[in-house]
Amino acid sequence: MKYALVSSSRNEEKFIALTIESVTHQAQLPERWIIVDDGSTDRTGAIADEWAGKFPWIEVIHNPKREGRSFAAKANNVNLAFARLQTDGVNFGAVGNLDTDTTFEPGYMAFLMQKMDADPRLGCAGTPFTQDGGYDSTKDSFEGENYVAGPIQIFRRECFTEIGGYVGNPAGGVDWIAVMMTRMKGWTVRSFPDLRYHHHRSMGTAERSEVKALFSYGEKDYYLGNSPLWEIFRCTFRLAKKPYLAGGIALFAGFCWAAIRRVKRPVSDELVRFHRADQMNKLKNIFRSLLRLKKVDSFRAAPAAK
Repeated sequence: MKYALVSSSRNEEKFIALTIESVTHQAQLPERWIIVDDGSTDRTGAIADEWAGKFPWIEVIHNPKREGRSFAAKANNVNLAFARLQTDGVNFGAVGNLDTDTTFEPGYMAFLMQKMDADPRLGCAGTPFTQDGGYDSTKDSFEGENYVAGPIQIFRRECFTEIGGYVGNPAGGVDWIAVMMTRMKGWTVRSFPDLRYHHHRSMGTAERSEVKALFSYGEKDYYLGNSPLWEIFRCTFRLAKKPYLAGGIALFAGFCWAAIRRVKRPVSDELVRFHRADQMNKLKNIFRSLLRLKKVDSFRAAPAAK
């Protein structure tokens, strides 16, 4: 299957060249890669332009410089790039959202295209990821194999069109909403543990500290409809991870602060019910393993749909 890539990149001069180098070394190259420089105040746009001058299938769009970070802007940029691919008549069966602070091996994209070819109902594909400090999402997250994390998400073109692309939620979670909408509409979502990519910055820490990022993640957990029971479990689990007590407290405080303010959710009641049922299924499997004195497999807490 042929594929195209889209990226929304802001102030990534430290990592963007590493990401572009990973893409240019792929065994199967993309038909087109549109990078939207989202008003960067550093050399992100200039670096992207340099690489675009070497590879004609890389295109760079420059947004005006601005202050602050907006997750809604990321969604708008990805949707803009996806629309450009279609308007330009690019031949692709899959589109990948690629954060420009990631690196991966040369066979990475070909591997995911093979998975897409093998399963016509595979709407979104990806792999687990690593981060500095020994983090591995198969062990340190309970999102599991039915979820594909935001830094690299590959969507079947028809699926991405059906879900309406990314929802421009200013609070974040645009990639999460896309994955859950994909599942709710009956497409398969799968993270394949055969490979990993490396994410060069802790999730959500662009332009802010890790504790502040965790507070924002707590708020986002409320916005996106997390079950309160699941959130207690999540915050307790977080206490064992750096920055330990401060991290768990920040996560729970963010959730409670959003709940107190009764912030309007950007997702439908139907999606909230779907999400909470999924979380309860995971909790049942986790506690079942604990009662049997078995090691909890966080990656497979809820078995992948067949």
